[in-house]
Amino acid sequence: MSRYGPHIAATLSLGLPLIGSHLARMGIHVSDTVMLGWYGVDALAALVIATSMIQILYFLGMGYGTGVMGLIATAVTRGDEAQVRRAARMALWLSAIHSALCLPLFWFSGPILLALGQTEQVATLAQDFLRIAGWGLLPMLCALALNSYLAALERAQVVMWVTLAGLPLNIALIWVLTFGNLGFPELGVRGAAISSVIVQTAQLVVLVAYARWLPATRKYHLFQRFWRPDGPAMRQVFRLGWPIGLTLVAEGGLFVGSNIMMGWIGTQELAAHGIALQITSITFMVHLGLSNAATVRVGQAKGHGDAGWMRDAAVTVIGMSLVFATLAISVYLLAGDWLVRLYLDPADPRGPAIVALGAALLVYAALFQLTDAFQVIALGFLRGVHDTRMPMWIAAFSYWVVGMPVAWGLAFPLGFGPAGLWLGLCVGLTVAAWLLMSRFWRGHAQGVWTRAAPAV
Repeated sequence: MSRYGPHIAATLSLGLPLIGSHLARMGIHVSDTVMLGWYGVDALAALVIATSMIQILYFLGMGYGTGVMGLIATAVTRGDEAQVRRAARMALWLSAIHSALCLPLFWFSGPILLALGQTEQVATLAQDFLRIAGWGLLPMLCALALNSYLAALERAQVVMWVTLAGLPLNIALIWVLTFGNLGFPELGVRGAAISSVIVQTAQLVVLVAYARWLPATRKYHLFQRFWRPDGPAMRQVFRLGWPIGLTLVAEGGLFVGSNIMMGWIGTQELAAHGIALQITSITFMVHLGLSNAATVRVGQAKGHGDAGWMRDAAVTVIGMSLVFATLAISVYLLAGDWLVRLYLDPADPRGPAIVALGAALLVYAALFQLTDAFQVIALGFLRGVHDTRMPMWIAAFSYWVVGMPVAWGLAFPLGFGPAGLWLGLCVGLTVAAWLLMSRFWRGHAQGVWTRAAPAV
């Protein structure tokens, strides 16, 4: 225990605020889903599809903010202040550029969703949501980049508190704008979209102010002459980030694809599927926070060139993730129907059928808790050593060559329906977890370093 004690303490110190910020961010999405579920099943189904589209484009842009975390952690360990500033600044630039390029897709999302087989009612409501909520992509991605910058400097606590503060604000705004309380007009899904953009923008403003004020960050001069482009640093962050973005799209696309296929089955099935996925996403946030902590810890070990420290840090994170996954499985199996029921209006006649299906899907979710946890932890390890290109190909193979065809085949030709889709998710995640963990433990953890991105 004495060998791993320091790693446990360091991982908890870094990981708990990151987990808290992810859970708080997830809480905002949960409040959207719960309150729109109370508003109506059609609105809930539209939200599931609309947020799926946002998530895919968010995942594609996440690579810059996520990938820079390991880069900054290594630069901090080596005392390279210029590298810290330039990498973080260009991550913000690339996040803003990506957000601007995505706006037309949100505006013309209705025809896209109709072409993907969604009903006209769901596609129309989803487009109403996306034309407003799409503006929130910029503050979301820039906040993520600042989150990585602060986490690499081991100053992640404020991100958690800022995100937590957004939760009650989001609930209050949805209650007012979606349902038309306090004399405001009833805006439905558009009210939820306006609420999200207000909260996301406010959170970014607070994080920027904190990053400028914090004494520990002043030496990096992050916002000094921010308007000046930095070609070499931008290319470095882009080379590191785009494979991460495509990796996240490959994984997220597996779930979004399951949303689209579930929409082919029916609106009630899509609503149950969306609820079950969101419940599993809540527990996944813990593993994601541990993965972020792993990126920083492994990045620090890389900065020191200490493979032994890297292995011990990795074992520590895996152990923590395993313990939590076991707890999550117990909750899914024992309280699944109660959790699903929280999302629905008790007076809705379709509620019992949705609860029954959602609880059944959570049984399948229990099957992939461990593999889903291990694949995201492995990605955290690999990002810490700046290894992003091969994980992208592994993810594409696991999720789209294996997971998605298996999900489709089980759901439709073999007739397993919603259960078949979820079994396909489990297969894809299991293959990814095995391949990604193997790459880390057979190479980087043994001191076999892959070529990092070039210094700038």
